[in-house]
Amino acid sequence: MTVLSGRGLVKHFGPAVALDGVDLAVDRAEAVAIMGPSGSGKSTLLHCLAGIMRPDAGEVHLLGQRVDTLGERRRSALRRSRFGFVFQFGQLLPELPADENVALPLMLDGTSRRAAVKAAQTWFAALGLAGMEHRRPGELSGGQAQRVAIARALVPRPAVVFADEPTGALDQATGHDTMRLLVEATRHNGASLVVVTHDPSVAGWCDRVVEVRDGRVRPPAEGPPLPPPGGHAPPPVPWTS
Repeated sequence: MTVLSGRGLVKHFGPAVALDGVDLAVDRAEAVAIMGPSGSGKSTLLHCLAGIMRPDAGEVHLLGQRVDTLGERRRSALRRSRFGFVFQFGQLLPELPADENVALPLMLDGTSRRAAVKAAQTWFAALGLAGMEHRRPGELSGGQAQRVAIARALVPRPAVVFADEPTGALDQATGHDTMRLLVEATRHNGASLVVVTHDPSVAGWCDRVVEVRDGRVRPPAEGPPLPPPGGHAPPPVPWTS
């Protein structure tokens, strides 16, 4: 079942062509890596698919609903409820404890603080963060902060999680662990995952790799898909939520 699709996406920034007729479909619980060099259009593609920006031409559909024609208020509501986001540097609010950072999407969507924080706290043990609910971002390691960001992305039970260079600020070992958790957590919740990366070892955790060059999707390369680091499937996460 296709959850998210972009059809004929075109985007210009002045005379520069960022997207030149891109088609992409993402199935339910599928993890897709979008790869390409800097300036290839991969982040612009993510922003168009996520409703952050409108394409100049083409269509974006989420579960049969057209997204790109919605007004900013409705697209913003969609991003809070149906999409989750994990960024390179986490973008946690430094003045809030970890559980309130995770609860933020629920509170912004109208859930009471008490109920939102209670729902947020159910994620901590599953992501190896038990006991860290009340720590502020400055008291967390880089890997721990990214786990909090993963919990924040998933707490609204989104249809799609978007991750833009989610391991770019982490060392290799921590990055591998973060990707394992990200892929397992989204799949456990039936969500799809779209990861923008330039790192083949990150893309190796995903089911499929899409290469973007000069604003266009290249045909798939011949040969087997990239294996995850170490050549083995990631071990299961001990889910408790």
